[in-house]
Amino acid sequence: MLQSLKAIANYRKENDLAWDTPTWLKLLVSAEERIVNLERIRSIGELKDANPVLDYVERTLLILDGLPLSFWVKELLEDVLVWSETAKGGTVRERLRWQHEGINLFVHNIGSSQLYVRQAQAESPAYPRNSMTRILIETHGLIGQYIRGEIPFAENRLLLEITRKGWLSSEELELVLRALNECIIAGVEPALWDQVRSEVEQLIGWIAWDNAPVVWSVKERLERLRSVSIHEGEPFEQAYTELEQELNVEKALAPLENRTLWYVESALQDFSLQELVKVFLLTLRDGTGQEQPATVRHISFESLMNTMYYDYRGVKKINVYKKRMIEKYLSALSWQDISKGKRKHNPHLSVIVEHKEELPSTVFFNFVFSSAAEKLIDFCIEAEKTPLYDKAVLLLFDLFGLRRDAYDRFHNEETYLTDMNQTVDYKRVILDYVTGTRILDIGPGGGVLLDLIEQERPDAKPLGLDISVNVIEALKRKKQLERHRWDVIKGDALRLEEYVETGSMDTVIFSSILHELYSYIERDGIRFNPQTVEAALQSAYRVLAPGGRIIIRDGIMTEPVEQRRRIRFLEPDGMEWLMRYAQDFAGRHIEIECVGEHEAVLPVNDAMEFLYTYTWGAEAYVHEVQEQFGYFTPSQYEECIHNTLGSQAIIRVSRHYLQEGYAEALSSRVEFMDEQGQRVPLPDSTCLIVIEKPNNRAGIAE
Repeated sequence: MLQSLKAIANYRKENDLAWDTPTWLKLLVSAEERIVNLERIRSIGELKDANPVLDYVERTLLILDGLPLSFWVKELLEDVLVWSETAKGGTVRERLRWQHEGINLFVHNIGSSQLYVRQAQAESPAYPRNSMTRILIETHGLIGQYIRGEIPFAENRLLLEITRKGWLSSEELELVLRALNECIIAGVEPALWDQVRSEVEQLIGWIAWDNAPVVWSVKERLERLRSVSIHEGEPFEQAYTELEQELNVEKALAPLENRTLWYVESALQDFSLQELVKVFLLTLRDGTGQEQPATVRHISFESLMNTMYYDYRGVKKINVYKKRMIEKYLSALSWQDISKGKRKHNPHLSVIVEHKEELPSTVFFNFVFSSAAEKLIDFCIEAEKTPLYDKAVLLLFDLFGLRRDAYDRFHNEETYLTDMNQTVDYKRVILDYVTGTRILDIGPGGGVLLDLIEQERPDAKPLGLDISVNVIEALKRKKQLERHRWDVIKGDALRLEEYVETGSMDTVIFSSILHELYSYIERDGIRFNPQTVEAALQSAYRVLAPGGRIIIRDGIMTEPVEQRRRIRFLEPDGMEWLMRYAQDFAGRHIEIECVGEHEAVLPVNDAMEFLYTYTWGAEAYVHEVQEQFGYFTPSQYEECIHNTLGSQAIIRVSRHYLQEGYAEALSSRVEFMDEQGQRVPLPDSTCLIVIEKPNNRAGIAE
C-alpha cells in the first residue's frame, strides 16, 4: 500500500493529526472552507460534515495503487496526487497569509504547485525531481479541462520542459501522463475515464511528442463548454445559429483564445448559450469598458458558482430566484452595448469583474445582489413551504420589474411537471375533439398532451405556449432529447394574436389552465376575476380559423350551489388543515360550520374547493391554496361563452364528470356526507367543453 494511503487510514482511524502527519495531509484536513467544484456535489449541506477533497485524493491514490507501474513512477505520481489539491486546504488564517504572499488559491493547480515548491525547498532543495513534480502538479487536470473547453491547449505545453531537459524520454512522459490522468479522471467517476480515454491518450501523444494539436474554433470550444447543457437537451446548433444572427461570435470571443475559464460549467450551465456569451463579453472588459490586459490569463467564476446554489430538502438546487434576476439583467443588455463594455444600472444587481493586486494574472467574475435583494431571496427560500411564498415571490418580482406571474413555480417546477406528465390518460379524451392540423396547447405543462397529439396525429403541427420560463426551458430540453417535432414558445394566453396569426389555428386547447389564469392574473387590479377567462377565450377565438375549435378541460362547480355537505376527517389534523385553508384561500370566503371535533358542514363548492387542495398534500399546498379550481357552474360557463364570443359560437360539447382518482385518494382521509350524515358521492369536478367557430366567419362580440 502507498505510504500516503497509510497516512490517510491512520488519520481516519484516530480522527486526529499525529505529530508525524505529512504536511499535505495537514493542509487538506485543516481546511475550514469546503472548496469544491459544485458540479458533482449532490448536497451542499453535506459539505459541513465531509471532506470531499480528501475523499477525492484518496480515490486517486487507490487507483494509482492498483495500476501495474514501476516503483519510481508510482513514487513520482504519489507526490503529484497528494499535493495537487492542497491549495483547497489550510485554515482561514493560513489562506489569508498565502494570498498575501502571492499564492494563487483561485487557480488551484498553480497554487498547489507553489505550496509544493515551498515545502520541497524546505525539505530537500537540491532534489532534482522537485522541478518535474512541480510541473506535473501545475498541469494537474489540464488535459481533462482542455477536453471540456475550459483551457487552451497551450497550458499543457509546460510539460514539454520535462523531455527537453532530459528528465524523461517521450515514451516515459507518455506513460506517466496516461497513468496520472487515469487517476485524476477515474477518481471523479470511473465511467468518465472510459468515455474520454481515447481522446486523452491522443492528447497525451501530442504533448509527449511535441505535435501540434487541432485548433478549435470558438464554436467548437463553446460546444465543449456546453456539454452538460447539451446532454440535458440544449439544442446547441439551433442556439448558435440564432446567436450568429446577432453577433460575430468568432470575432467577439477571440480574446478568450489564450485564457483559461474556471468553474464555467458549474456556474453557468443552467443559463442559455446567449446568456453565457453575454457573460463572457462582460468578463473581457472592466467596469470602465477597457479591455482586459494581455497579462490576464485566468478568468474565475468560482464566486458565481458558490452563490448560484442552495440546499432544498438535502439536494443541491440552482437558486432560480437569482437566476431569473440575472436573466432579466442580461436581457436588457444589447449586443452593441455589451461589446463596448456598457452596463445597465440596476440598484439591486451589479456585475463585478474584480482584480486582486497580488494576482495580476487572474480576474474574478460575479453578479452581486443588493442587501435588500439578498434578504428578499433568502425570504423566498424560507417561505417555500408556507403561504407566504406567493407574497414573497411577488415582492421579488416587483423589486426587479418582472411580470407578476406567480404560477412560474420556481423551486419545485420539475416535480410539478413530472406530476403533470402522469395525467396522460385524463387528457387523452381531448384528442377525440381536436380538428385540423394547426393545434395550439395553452399551458402545456410537462408536454404530455403535445406528445399525445404528435403520436396520434402524424399530420398535426402541435405548438405549446406558456408564460413560465421554467416550463419553456424544460420543454425545449425534452424536445431536443426525445426528438419531438412539436414546438413551444413563450407567450401570454390573453394575447395569443401577438404570437400566432389571427385565424391561423384549427384547435386551441385549454387543459387545466384557465383556472390558473383566473387565479393568478389580475384584471383591472383584481385576481379571481371572470374577465380573465373571458379575455383568454376572446384571444383564442381571434386566432381560431373558421370551423376551428376551442377545447376546455378544467374545474367546474356543481349545481345547485345552495347544497351543503358534511366532511368527517379520518386524520387527526384534518380540521387543522381546513381551518388553515379557510384562512389562506383568497378566492372567496369559505363558510365553515363546525359540528364536531372532526366534522364540519360547508357549501358543496367550498367543500370541494378545499378537498382539491387537500388531495394534493402538504408539498403542493403552498401553490394549490392559491388556485381556485372550480370557478363556474355548467350554466354559468355556457352563459360566459355566449356573452363573450357571441351567439353564433357553437357549443358542440358540454359535459362534466368526477375526475378519476379523487374518490380513491380521499377515501382513507375523509367521509363525504349530506347534512344529515348520510354518505354521498363526490360531485363532478371537471368539465369538457368544445366550442366551434362557424364557417361563415360570424364574429366575436368585441
